[in-house]
Amino acid sequence: MPDPYLQVSALTKSYGSVTALGGVSLDVEKGEFVTFLGPSGSGKTTTLMIIAGFETATSGTVKVGGRSLSNIPPHARNIGIVFQNYALFPHKTALQNIMFPLNMRGVPAAEAERRARAMLDLVGLSDYGGRWPKDMSGGQQQRIALARALVFEPSLLLLDEPLGALDKNMREQMQIEIKRIQKSLGVTTIFVTHDQSEAMTMSDRIAVFEQGRIDQIGTPQEVYRRPSTPFVARFVGDSNLLPGIVLDPEDGLVRTEHFGLLRLQDRLPSAIGAKVTLMLRPESIHVAEPDARGAADRPNRAEVNVHTIVPYGESTLLIGRSGGADLRIRLRAQEADGIGSGTSLDVLWPASAVHAIPAA
Repeated sequence: MPDPYLQVSALTKSYGSVTALGGVSLDVEKGEFVTFLGPSGSGKTTTLMIIAGFETATSGTVKVGGRSLSNIPPHARNIGIVFQNYALFPHKTALQNIMFPLNMRGVPAAEAERRARAMLDLVGLSDYGGRWPKDMSGGQQQRIALARALVFEPSLLLLDEPLGALDKNMREQMQIEIKRIQKSLGVTTIFVTHDQSEAMTMSDRIAVFEQGRIDQIGTPQEVYRRPSTPFVARFVGDSNLLPGIVLDPEDGLVRTEHFGLLRLQDRLPSAIGAKVTLMLRPESIHVAEPDARGAADRPNRAEVNVHTIVPYGESTLLIGRSGGADLRIRLRAQEADGIGSGTSLDVLWPASAVHAIPAA
């Protein structure tokens, strides 16, 4: 079986007494789009900069295509990079900006122009070759920066918070465009962001960083539905985290302090009496049909008193109190009509929506 295309092995990085990376390892297959997701200071950008060659690891290795990048300067790594601020040359036109890396590699002028114009076509700006950066919108400048990073056919594309300066609508448009271009070229891509929606929309896999390490790496659905730590559950999407004690691992039954019995669809790996944290996504909770028997001590059901209502247009977040703790519930906007502060709700959720995170 061939080795992964990008191999990051046991990277550490220290600045004096401060540890920025504590042993980061991951493998990326050729053509994959992998996102480094995490809050500021979690180590995602430091890892990217070590791969690019702008930072030197304290220890660990990086290989691309089986070749170690140790002691290879950034300009010789054949890596394309796009930064948040685009870093376009203001004194060069769009076409000249794209041609620049080819000029630096000694590509003949006619061939460089042909390849640069092909990249303009690919990013949808074929008529913009003569424009100056100052005369282009942020989204257009971002496309030119992407074209410049791809024109020399890099072995790896690194994108460092590339959409951070764009407004919401342009960000969403550029997410689609970047993914389209990446797939059409098949270039292996690392994308750094703190925006979970970008990560979910664009990635083949997501590596969630926390305090200089990777907590979890998996597909967007794996990370969202089966987070491996409470941090991942909180950072990737909204969640209810409910501490509990295992009653019956075979039957997937857990007793929680504030919400009574919860049943999971899957067998629990923990023993009777073990502590676990249960994750329940707010959108998995539904208002129950009227039931005279109430919700007392029945699995996956609770009575909540709503105290906060947050409308989001197509959905509404309700926060209600039950047994001394809050429960977050997200309903479609129409379902939340008529629910006000002080409303008492009987809510329920399926066993398949409950995920157990083992205690640390």
